[in-house]
Amino acid sequence: MGLNERDLHAAVDSLGEIEPAFAAAVARVGYPPPRIRERGYATLLRTILGQQVSVKAADAMWRKLDEAVGGAGDPALIAAAADETLRAAGLSRQKAAYARSLAEEVSSGRLDFDRLPEDDEAAIAQLVRVKGIGRWSAEIYLLFAEGRPDIWPAGDLAVQIEIGRILGHDSRPSEKLIRELAEPWRPHRGAAAIFAWHHYNTGSAASPL
Repeated sequence: MGLNERDLHAAVDSLGEIEPAFAAAVARVGYPPPRIRERGYATLLRTILGQQVSVKAADAMWRKLDEAVGGAGDPALIAAAADETLRAAGLSRQKAAYARSLAEEVSSGRLDFDRLPEDDEAAIAQLVRVKGIGRWSAEIYLLFAEGRPDIWPAGDLAVQIEIGRILGHDSRPSEKLIRELAEPWRPHRGAAAIFAWHHYNTGSAASPL
């Protein structure tokens, strides 16, 4: 379960106390809405389906897959499905391989969502062992579905752009600089990322970086 509204607002307020630029940005665009996803296998599978396609296309693919296998949320059904079945549902050869890899990891118990390491970096390392799950996907899962408050997706382009805007930089900060800038924001970096996306979606910046 991701960060709920109360905890997210409290974390954003804490960020404003640490860094006044956040408080000023909240005054301009308001608090971000929570970003909460279902915990577990289905959310990671949806992440794989959504790679490099629109939200609408990913939703259509999920519906076709769900009908084709009799329940896309059941990893055993995905693991047992023929390649032709997955391809007929709209999955590319690569996505079909990724979906099968995830299903097999979960079905075998090698990936147990109830036993992910408490340490964030260790949890990311475990998730990225699954084919098709990179660091960004693992971070987004841990933030949105597990509600881990200090996840910091510093490689996200929108986060880089908006943190630069919020802090008044003349150009987009690098991933390395973004990581350094965010160190004082612990343990609220997840809320900083969610607020950055909110700031990005409002289009409130006067000019692009």
